Amino acid sequence: MTEAIPFDLPGDDLFGLDNLPYGVFTTSGAPDLHRIGVRFGSHVLDAGAAAEAMGSAHAELLKAPTLNPLMAAGRPTWQAVRADLQNWLGDPGHRATVGGHLVPLADVTLHLPFEVADYVDFYASEHHATNVGKIFRPDGDPLTPNWKHLPIGYHGRSGTVVVSGTPVVRPLGQRKPKDAPAPSFGPSQRLDIEAEVGFVVGTPSAMTTRVGRQDFREHVFGVCLLNDWSARDLQAWEYVPLGPFLGKSFATSVSAWITPLEALEQARTEPPARDVPPLPYLDDSGEKDGLDIRITVTLNGEQVSEPPFSAMYWTAAQQLAHMTVNGASLRTGDLFASGTVSGPEPDQLGCLLELTAGKGPFLSDGDEVVLTAWAPGPNGTRIGLGEVSGTIAAAPAE
Repeated sequence: MTEAIPFDLPGDDLFGLDNLPYGVFTTSGAPDLHRIGVRFGSHVLDAGAAAEAMGSAHAELLKAPTLNPLMAAGRPTWQAVRADLQNWLGDPGHRATVGGHLVPLADVTLHLPFEVADYVDFYASEHHATNVGKIFRPDGDPLTPNWKHLPIGYHGRSGTVVVSGTPVVRPLGQRKPKDAPAPSFGPSQRLDIEAEVGFVVGTPSAMTTRVGRQDFREHVFGVCLLNDWSARDLQAWEYVPLGPFLGKSFATSVSAWITPLEALEQARTEPPARDVPPLPYLDDSGEKDGLDIRITVTLNGEQVSEPPFSAMYWTAAQQLAHMTVNGASLRTGDLFASGTVSGPEPDQLGCLLELTAGKGPFLSDGDEVVLTAWAPGPNGTRIGLGEVSGTIAAAPAE
């Protein structure tokens, strides 16, 4: 008989029926066979095999080696698949069939769950932007004149988005301290983290088609944790006038689990009050487009911060609307990130630059940073967003 599977999970399990995030995994017995998995407690459901065993019309989508085909299928399919998964795992009558396709989490290797198309990073926390502005521009206004009129962002490098657990190699580049007459070349000495939330696009859009804020849920498949590693010394020298480049593009880590938007319905919340009325295409007055996600940052096992995502000034729906308002298209697998999540309190800051007021220390070789998070679920439960971890590896030889 199959090993006893704990189908009846305790009420405080972060990965119960109300969650069911998606990932991609392999096993030691089939290391080249990438399969879509669904996290359920301490196990992973082989979604394709279960769908085939249950005679599902969505079996082919769930047997793909990445989430992209499922993401491209659109929201009605996402909802139907999610309902099937909850039925298969929640109905005792299906346990004999489904139980054989549950694999212990400890026995799988997790991979980047989707093929990344484009990557955009935003700058949506007023607290973060103000703190960083004071550090970078001590004699000027912390916020730039445009900050409260539009979600500021930049296009990143999709080819260096990596899954949680991938080592982060210290980048090389140009650095110029303020008192130095010229730049020097070498490993970054001010390597930092950025605790963020990422949003993964499923349904694409055509060029010249604007995606309105109200259509966010029709296009965004799910949510992941994200660490946009930052070389602050490279960034400070290069970012004027065009913004982030090599100081950001060397690595962006994402969690191995993509939480479907449907799982975060209870986490929806109104964003903070805004003192500058947004233009009509960004106006979300009275809408609960924010998300109550509680992030924890640990460095070498020690908690250093708890950034609250509910404090973000600009919402993901506004970011999507702004990203496409000029007619830019969406592609399945597009990833856009919130920017560093910081709250108003000293223990709610999402990067070392803020936590140390720009003075450091920053990351050393061998340091491990782990982001975890949860959000409110139905009936007092919690929805886990997994984790995103990375360990700093020494820079390559110059």
